[in-house]
Amino acid sequence: MKARNNQTHYGWVAIILHWLMAPAIIGLFVLGWWMRQLSYYDPWYQQAPNIHKGIGILLLVALVLRLLWRTINTIPKDEPNIPRWQALAASATHALIYLLLFAIMLSGYLISTADGRAIDVFGWFSVAATIQGIPNQEDLAGSLHEILAWSLIVLVSLHALAALKHHFIDRDATLRKMLGLPISPFRSEEQNINTTTKKETST
Repeated sequence: MKARNNQTHYGWVAIILHWLMAPAIIGLFVLGWWMRQLSYYDPWYQQAPNIHKGIGILLLVALVLRLLWRTINTIPKDEPNIPRWQALAASATHALIYLLLFAIMLSGYLISTADGRAIDVFGWFSVAATIQGIPNQEDLAGSLHEILAWSLIVLVSLHALAALKHHFIDRDATLRKMLGLPISPFRSEEQNINTTTKKETST
């Protein structure tokens, strides 16, 4: 498998970035929900937020790398049997996921640095506090962070369900491309037959 994408497949760089980010997004949501239930005297009360912040910063780095890699790469073409509205909806969903991620990370940064302290990333490096003094900064950013996080997890769930639909119902190669699996000759032949049949029916 090559590092760069081509017209039919994603390269291993795009695949690795995708499958590193997907569990990180879900894991951060679960961790964020769980740590809100902790009491002040729980041993994880301080540790869980530090892990949440650290992974959040690393996720931001991965997101920036993914978008940079996307701009200098070919994007594999959509399957021939996918309606245009579905292709447009998929593109819009991807763009909205990226926007939500940036907004969530910005609101998380505002929460974490409201008291002027830098964010420590597992002792490897720290991110300085540059925006402070906004009235009720931590509370406002916290409320926005929660709303955006729930919005993102709903959108990601829809995205995952759409991928499963393409794989099990439409039987196309959409999911196989992102898994780095070869396109089944049977499925390719089946898609060509379906596409030809649709064209003949429409004429």
